[in-house]
Amino acid sequence: MSLSRSINAAIGIGLVIFYAAGSGIWVSSADQWYRSLNAPSWQPPDWIFGVIWPYNFIVLGISSVIVSQKLSAKLSLAWVAIFAFSVICALTWAYQFYKPHNLSAASIALTLAALSTIPLLIIAYKASVPIFIALVPYQLWVITASFLSWGYSQRN
Repeated sequence: MSLSRSINAAIGIGLVIFYAAGSGIWVSSADQWYRSLNAPSWQPPDWIFGVIWPYNFIVLGISSVIVSQKLSAKLSLAWVAIFAFSVICALTWAYQFYKPHNLSAASIALTLAALSTIPLLIIAYKASVPIFIALVPYQLWVITASFLSWGYSQRN
């Protein structure tokens, strides 16, 4: 693997760590404010969050390495750039939702994160069909979370 591909893989893994840490700083479903919100009727049970996020973080890290190993440096760099944008949007959601409680701004940010998963899936497909399949739950989760966020925004 070339140096640029190794760097892209390392950046991808670093982004996963940054994503997990940032989420851990801001997201708290035990927060009294959060518990006081009018939740959408189709809100998943809390345990689902504890299952899906570790899965997503692991798959995103593995995907970053596989994409960097199997695709050109240009596509690998595109993966890293789009993934970085997606992480920034997702963390913007976490901050906007849980800190200033700006539910509309949070929903917009998460919608952008969900949209950015589309090119990530396309790039992943070019690298590995199994990785593409493994990433589909991440895309579905972020789409679901964006709809949930809009549901909270409309109800509160």
